[in-house]
Amino acid sequence: MIDPALGSLLIVGLALLFATAAFHKFRDLRRFTLVLTAYRVIPEGPARRLAWSIPCAELAVALALAWPPARRWAALAAAGLLIVYAAGVSVNLARNRRDLDCGCAAAGQRRPIAAWMVRRNLIVALASMAAALPWVPRTLVGADFLTVAGGGVAVVALYAALDRLFGDVAPRATLLKNAP
Repeated sequence: MIDPALGSLLIVGLALLFATAAFHKFRDLRRFTLVLTAYRVIPEGPARRLAWSIPCAELAVALALAWPPARRWAALAAAGLLIVYAAGVSVNLARNRRDLDCGCAAAGQRRPIAAWMVRRNLIVALASMAAALPWVPRTLVGADFLTVAGGGVAVVALYAALDRLFGDVAPRATLLKNAP
């Protein structure tokens, strides 16, 4: 069992992550369709027809996380999606197709797939599974709301900082280090 303050923090973080991901994909669905078909994990025809379902699923997960009766299943669905994303990246890394756009950056940004993305998705999937655990039956108090709010800000800042570090800064530093 987990404490409801920690569970709420996980739920808030996951809901923000999935809502943001859905928003970015819906904002440029045509681009996301191209990204999805480039992965070549499902045939191109079905991939083109099903591309819209991924942001729909992400949005459904984000909304369901906020509804206590659906929270457990939404958290497990979030973990499932993250594991599928990790598998898609892993398959293409194994195929040595490292130039593929991950499809995880903001609209208009391109970021090649990398092994750290697999680890990130698996870690967030574990957090999703933790949120699906039963919660200690206690009422949240004022300090818990401050904990969730402050923790939420900290988690979002840490996620953004690590994403920027591993996605943008580290690859550029490697290029500079290897430059003549």
